[in-house]
Amino acid sequence: MPVTGEYEPSPAQWVRDQVEEYEASGGTKANTLRDSGIPIIIFTTLGNKSGKVRKVAVMRVEHDGEYALVASKGGAPTHPVWYYNLVANPDHVAIQDGPAPFDVVVREVSGDEKAAWWERAVAVYPPYAEYQTKTDREIPVLIAKRK
Repeated sequence: MPVTGEYEPSPAQWVRDQVEEYEASGGTKANTLRDSGIPIIIFTTLGNKSGKVRKVAVMRVEHDGEYALVASKGGAPTHPVWYYNLVANPDHVAIQDGPAPFDVVVREVSGDEKAAWWERAVAVYPPYAEYQTKTDREIPVLIAKRK
């Protein structure tokens, strides 16, 4: 299902700015994590409590047309809020990786499948490995697959 409803931008100004510039440019601008040169994607979901449309920039970890959404929150002791949005509404998600968003379905992975995706994620963004050492929680990895 397409993600529709009232959009509520991130409380973080830099996230709002990045999402706006990325979308306005069809993914040709603001498409890396700040000045790192590491590509990002934008995903859109519904707030699990508010029901409002939320947009988040995450590292671009793609393999065979699927995307990993790594809920690292920099190694914080709690999951990012967007993790709960995805778990509550896995069929109401879109990804923008370039000019136009497309609908996806999201699922959390575990075991060998998670290990393979974790390895891919760390290859793209090595700080993920450090983040896991900073927290007692197991950092979730969700996979988004085009509908």
